Amino acid sequence: MKIGLIKERKTPPDRRVVFSPQKAAEVQSQFKDLQFVVEPSDIRIFSDEAYLNQGLELSENISNCDVLLGVKEVPEEALIPNTSYFFFSHTIKKQPYNRDLLKAVLDKNIQLYDHEVITAASGNRLIGFGRYAGLVGAYNGFRALGLRDQLFELPKVDNLADLDALKQELDNIKIPNLKICLSGLGKVARGAKEILDYLQIKEVGVEVYLNSTFEEPVYAVIDVLDYNKRKDGQPGKISEFFLDPTPYESDFMRFAKVTDYFIAGHFYGDNAPFLFSREDAKRSDFNINLIADISCDIDGPVASTIRPSTIANPFYGYDPQTESEVAFDTKNAITVMAVDNLPCELPKDASEGFGEMFAEHVIPAFFNGDLDGILERARMTKDGNLTPKYAYLQDFVEDNE
Repeated sequence: MKIGLIKERKTPPDRRVVFSPQKAAEVQSQFKDLQFVVEPSDIRIFSDEAYLNQGLELSENISNCDVLLGVKEVPEEALIPNTSYFFFSHTIKKQPYNRDLLKAVLDKNIQLYDHEVITAASGNRLIGFGRYAGLVGAYNGFRALGLRDQLFELPKVDNLADLDALKQELDNIKIPNLKICLSGLGKVARGAKEILDYLQIKEVGVEVYLNSTFEEPVYAVIDVLDYNKRKDGQPGKISEFFLDPTPYESDFMRFAKVTDYFIAGHFYGDNAPFLFSREDAKRSDFNINLIADISCDIDGPVASTIRPSTIANPFYGYDPQTESEVAFDTKNAITVMAVDNLPCELPKDASEGFGEMFAEHVIPAFFNGDLDGILERARMTKDGNLTPKYAYLQDFVEDNE
């Protein structure tokens, strides 16, 4: 079996790759019937020479590979017909900007496996870059704080070599007396929590956080039933909320009243209540003045996230009274960090972590007859058609919606 590691072609460039040279060589030696072919790339975080030095084949011709592995969307003109691809297609939520990509996948008889839906039988995702989004997002929030309040200057993450270098920069700063609220319990939130813990910021429980004052920076982690409540006043249940969140309403204002820095690391599901609205942000008791919105849902549950920001320009301000964008350091504005491709800033660590997960969960499925259904659940297209699980995208593809 030949697996090709493709060059990333999306603009802006993405330096990540599914497998580092070391991990690819390790996997190839573990599965004797497996051979990696690496497409040369001048942007990849690992050099072509690094793959050659691990004894891996480098070739411009990857058309004879059984499977092609990428990270971001492959441009339509670069798709090789009648083959199999793994990449993040960003189509499962009917994203209109990738409709033509999905059409091209079907027209070229490509089997598309989407990284986003590589899941266990329970539905839990098995691989992703969430941890690195959390790490970079939380760091970027502190970077914005330092610049805005002229407290310290942290360098941009994409100018640093790796996660160790990022942590070394954090060793040089002192965090003022803040109350920090982190939403979510998944990989993204756990990545952000790593930064808070590395800075030795004290974690406190929800009730203590809401009802106490402190002489040091503290943070609390909140889950869906902390910031949502049933409209009828009855106790909520997490299982019930995930099945149908419509009987619930936001209870986030109790956190907004006492929080300085909010890190949005939650997953936002369809029909769930917004955390806070534009009207909430106008209230005199809305205290949050800095938000790292790692989830980055535009015009959604975090009202101040009115657009994604970029790695080049990661911060902007949101004026609650005019509901408009202002400079990130404008007085009385909410400083917003809403970069939507945060793991790109840590390409080495993100690639190494992703490769570990892909090797553990996906590679064995190629050789054990897909015993656990990993591949089948992730396969979106086959024989020029959507697979049954993704047939709901047919109207989207045909532009009938």
